[in-house]
Amino acid sequence: MTVTTHGPLPSTPYDVIVIGAGVVGGAIARALAHHAHLRTAVVEAQDDVGQGSSKANTAILHTGFDAAPGSLEARLVREGSRQLAAYAAESGIPVEPVGALLVAWDEEQLAALPRLAEKAERNDYKETRLLEAAELYEREPHLGPGALGALLVPGESVICSWTTTLAYATQAVRNGVDLHLNCRVEKLSHGLLSTNRGALYTRWIINAAGLDADTLDRDLGHHDFTVTPRRGQLIVFDKFARPLVRHILLPVPTALGKGVLVAPTVYGNVLLGPTAEDLDDKGATHSTADGLASLREKGRRILPELLDEEVTAVYAGLRAATEHDDYRITPHPEQAYLTVGGIRSTGLTASLAIAEYVLEQLAASGLELGPSRELEPMRMPNLGEAFPRPYQRPDLITADPEYGTLVCHCERVSRGEIRDALASTVPPGSLDGLRRRTRARGGRCQGFYCGAAVRQLFEEARG
Repeated sequence: MTVTTHGPLPSTPYDVIVIGAGVVGGAIARALAHHAHLRTAVVEAQDDVGQGSSKANTAILHTGFDAAPGSLEARLVREGSRQLAAYAAESGIPVEPVGALLVAWDEEQLAALPRLAEKAERNDYKETRLLEAAELYEREPHLGPGALGALLVPGESVICSWTTTLAYATQAVRNGVDLHLNCRVEKLSHGLLSTNRGALYTRWIINAAGLDADTLDRDLGHHDFTVTPRRGQLIVFDKFARPLVRHILLPVPTALGKGVLVAPTVYGNVLLGPTAEDLDDKGATHSTADGLASLREKGRRILPELLDEEVTAVYAGLRAATEHDDYRITPHPEQAYLTVGGIRSTGLTASLAIAEYVLEQLAASGLELGPSRELEPMRMPNLGEAFPRPYQRPDLITADPEYGTLVCHCERVSRGEIRDALASTVPPGSLDGLRRRTRARGGRCQGFYCGAAVRQLFEEARG
């Protein structure tokens, strides 16, 4: 219902407060919005939704083919994948079903492919197919030499993770959920959140704080897991590189994750990464020379011509790795508290199913959810290259010429799109937030040409 960024907080107690406005916290808030009699809020330490791990991932909509069979993660990824694909189609979130290839580069990896196909079957994904080298190179002619075969996973897709998180938050706020930004939780106790903006009171607390979930858990006496931030550095190549790759190119997985991949994006770029570096610092989102050099070395084997293309950007994200192999979703009914921890890179795919599961746990723990209502569908602005952008739509431009006036020429972003983002239900709190809503300043010149104009529009909108 309201979005606040500063000033005093409401003194009236909430029924439920969700800590964290990432993709999982947003999905939970949206699920709670179905229950109109619950007074719900989301608190977020930063100035925008999706500012943590949710903004810096590989943006893949997984099938769950390689999850640990029988795990909670496997179940929720499998269910969430179908749910998010349907929600994306309804809401205008760009998705491209490009499929994935797990490429074997030696005999040991080749021998592992049938086992991965069997694992996919156990996860109720039956569409995988083994490819010999000849068919693999027919599908990916620019692949580096020496690949022996691959496992085709046709259901893997790429998605816009920025729009997904924003869509959840927008729909939640439009349906009565309060969103408090710049609101860092400093201490938790039963029914009370002490924040940098004052106290908040609530009947139930849901901890979806990502990297800080273990810290808040300990405030209430729980030591179920420890988050070790796992940094993933990535390189974004220019759109001229896009014809080099047709699928998501995956390595055979290891214990540290899915390894370094090459993947197209819905914005028309190509990603190379991520690294997997376990760190102590939960704020270490900077890139390193060693990390980027390692990625280039691996990329040279996977797709040699990619290294000749221009780099548009580099970035790094932190995944909330724990000592456990599964999600840590644990209710504590005696404290009216529920933890959603250890949600790693699959959290985007599983987000809607995680939210559904959390509500089941709340109901089983004694929270009366009340009747459920349908939420009015909505359409998000399209950021995907595979779908018509506003500057390509004569109908929009005829009705409002601002959609035909380009501000960011690299990414073809119009004044109309920037204006709409600045006046939206959950407006950006920074120029980076505006970029995630429009792609302005995200192209090959990185704002060199349009930066001053975009900043002026942003500052005028904020007074």
